[in-house]
Amino acid sequence: MNKKTYKNFYGVILAGGVGSRFWPLSRESAPKQVLKVAGEESLLLQTIERLKPLIPPSRIYIVTSAAQAEIIKHHLDASGLKELPSVIAEPEGRNTAPAIGLAAAELLKKDKDAVMAVLPSDNIIGDVKRFRETLAAAHELATNDNLVTFGVKPSRPETGFGYIKVTGRVKKVNELKSWKVGRFVEKPVLSKAKLYLKDKAYYWNSGIFVWRVEKLLSEMGKHLPGVAVPLGRYLDGAELKKIYKTIESISIDHGVLERSKDVMVIEADYPWSDMGAWSSLKDVFKPDKNGNIIKGRVVDIDSKGSYLIGSDRVLATIGLNDLVVVDTPDATLVCSKERAQEVKEVVNVLKKKGYEEHATHVTIDRPWGSYTVLEKGSSYKIKRINVLPGKRLSLQSHKKRSEHWVVVSGTAEVVTGKKKFRIKKNESTYIPKHVKHRLCNPSKKVLLEIIEVQNGSYVEEDDIVRYDDDYSRC
Repeated sequence: MNKKTYKNFYGVILAGGVGSRFWPLSRESAPKQVLKVAGEESLLLQTIERLKPLIPPSRIYIVTSAAQAEIIKHHLDASGLKELPSVIAEPEGRNTAPAIGLAAAELLKKDKDAVMAVLPSDNIIGDVKRFRETLAAAHELATNDNLVTFGVKPSRPETGFGYIKVTGRVKKVNELKSWKVGRFVEKPVLSKAKLYLKDKAYYWNSGIFVWRVEKLLSEMGKHLPGVAVPLGRYLDGAELKKIYKTIESISIDHGVLERSKDVMVIEADYPWSDMGAWSSLKDVFKPDKNGNIIKGRVVDIDSKGSYLIGSDRVLATIGLNDLVVVDTPDATLVCSKERAQEVKEVVNVLKKKGYEEHATHVTIDRPWGSYTVLEKGSSYKIKRINVLPGKRLSLQSHKKRSEHWVVVSGTAEVVTGKKKFRIKKNESTYIPKHVKHRLCNPSKKVLLEIIEVQNGSYVEEDDIVRYDDDYSRC
């Protein structure tokens, strides 16, 4: 494959979702795309890796929400990638058409001849070589002013995916099959899905697209003025936040692809899963002799056809049939496999009730390390804080709480007011309210671990005033 042939090829990865159907593992503070759901790398890093060598990280743009942009950036910083993708933060989520249109507008500023591949951040693809071949063929179709979508041949009557019906004569591109799109079909009921499985004209809509940037923006201008007109103002320099208050919320499928006459499907004939819900595990992991998929510290007796996911503590199960059980340190999900798509509704209920488990885990990763909430009351919180070698927290103060730090391992360098000093294992220090302070790990090799006890009328994370920060969070 000649890299020079694809110098105008760019990747756009959509990573704005939380993946609430993967709760309790996926949450706002740790969205599905940064988790190692399948393999040694996160779903996002796997997506970046499979684009190479056609599209290097320097030509990849990740579109995410403003709330998740920091999480994504820190995940990339810790990835070890030599080149880092760019991150585009939407002021608010407005579905896929504005997200893709915004990325297209950014690319148009850089390269008017750009061809962009749009990909979800949570796909699992079993044959990366074949995927790259399909991507290269789609690039060829796109240069002839086609909007190209990837169609996956159904392997079962799936009600959780949209479908595409192809029409006309097959066209071979680099020995890969492609057709004109006949129509897009919404997620069907089971009886319809069974019919589509038998009909060779129907494909799953994978959500992977390739097109020229100018062609896409032109089609948006024709069919989707509610997105194209605001983006035009953005290209003229208007503020993005104001634009997103008026931009239409609609998917790229409904807004453009279902209305355009220039849409083609290319057959994606490789193993594929969108990892949309816990039921997707069957596409990635091979069940045992009883049809179970078991991960983590699980002890099972006589269960069949179940997905059992444990964490640090032991999960014990007996005689379960066709259930999903996912255990984390602070929440456990139990549901039937056939209703796994409804986990999102549990998250909505948790939000309404004000339960913080919808958004955060007990352990939260930070660019400097992590913290784990060990215990919490109305006027106190106890944390274990791990600071990576050479890292430091922001210079900060708190209006409503004091803090007491005890070093468990390593050595801490502490700044309080105008003082700077070190405390070692079994030593402690006290940080009063309103005092500027900073915690640092001066070691280049040893992890710093401390226990922090907070006391005050309010002990939530937003009681932080930052004055200086290595990670641009002030």
